[in-house]
Amino acid sequence: MPFYLLTSVVIPLLVDGADPLRRVGWQFVAFGGALPLAALAALLFPLLRPLEVAAVRSLCGVSAERLAEGPALSWAARRRTALWFVAHLLAGGIVSGMTLAAPPAAVLLLLLPFSEPLQHTALGWPAAFSGVLGPLAGLALLALVAGTSWAAGALLSRIAPVLLGPTPADRLAAAERRAADLASRNQLARELHDSVGHALSAVTLQASAARRVLDADPEFARRALAAIEETTREAVAELDTVLGLLREEDGADPAAPAPTLDGLDALLARTRAAGLAVEATVEGRGAGPAPVVSREAYRIVQEGLSNALRHAGPVPVRLHLRCDERELTIRVENPVTGPVDGPPAAASPAGGGRPLGGRGLRGIAERARLLGGEATAGARDGVWRLTARLPSAGATGRRGEEWGQGE
Repeated sequence: MPFYLLTSVVIPLLVDGADPLRRVGWQFVAFGGALPLAALAALLFPLLRPLEVAAVRSLCGVSAERLAEGPALSWAARRRTALWFVAHLLAGGIVSGMTLAAPPAAVLLLLLPFSEPLQHTALGWPAAFSGVLGPLAGLALLALVAGTSWAAGALLSRIAPVLLGPTPADRLAAAERRAADLASRNQLARELHDSVGHALSAVTLQASAARRVLDADPEFARRALAAIEETTREAVAELDTVLGLLREEDGADPAAPAPTLDGLDALLARTRAAGLAVEATVEGRGAGPAPVVSREAYRIVQEGLSNALRHAGPVPVRLHLRCDERELTIRVENPVTGPVDGPPAAASPAGGGRPLGGRGLRGIAERARLLGGEATAGARDGVWRLTARLPSAGATGRRGEEWGQGE
């Protein structure tokens, strides 16, 4: 109606003798002139699409999966929305006009047989409608209104998914959102697996050792209990960091900073307290890797030591880290005493090498791949060897500060 009223006011100003308010012909002209204005409005106002989508879902019964979400941001989406809006108003205008005009006419036709013949001409109806033809024509007119309404609804239901459905840009944006959500969930899963899993493995071995020697060596049991206390404290701090990833408040900081290679000494101390003999070698001290590389390297080392704790027991483990201007290399080796982190799965996503199996090793491969590096793991000559190579500069090209005060 706003577009129609606007054209009804403008047309008499442009054309002498035009009267859209009283003459039927000019009413159709005003209606036709209102449709381009509606298309222009759809092009200029992106929020029109979600309004039309809501109307289609409520009135036409089209499922939400076949319709786009959000405003029409691209010009392609706006053009399609404009076409839909014109079709919607065109069908709605036709049905509205018929609904206003046809029922009164149908009532008159139904009553013609009961009126005087002279009134037929006064009402504008031919004398032929005075008989049975009048009521039949009235019923046919009502059927025409109902049929037109049904046909308009069916047509709009068919073209709504085409014109209001997602464009290629909408599908790409939705795929990017799904990929971002999946990446976020995978990151959270990796952090929980590596931090909490390592702590639980260490605490389990420490508690088992303390239980066995509680009577024979109380001093060792006290040291084991102290190590359990320190390990659980560190695990709670890391858990707070991981759960901080779930916070949605803008500007919310995690409860504790994510661990980096600066905390390598503490990690080795907790691991040794759990009964694992770790021989660590660090080369390339000084300017270390970029912060993001340092964080991911810490988790890789942590998961490598956790694998040895869980699957090999208190065996000697050799840890070697080497960092230069181009690459950070991590190598964890221990004797093979059983399966490591589950059965082998798909080949290393980091590219080549032996297969990586289990959640932890897959997490290592994902960490390396996201940084542009690679990771391989496998047993050879009775030794399980985990190797990861990460670019020192990471994705940002910036190096870190002092790092690796470990042994």
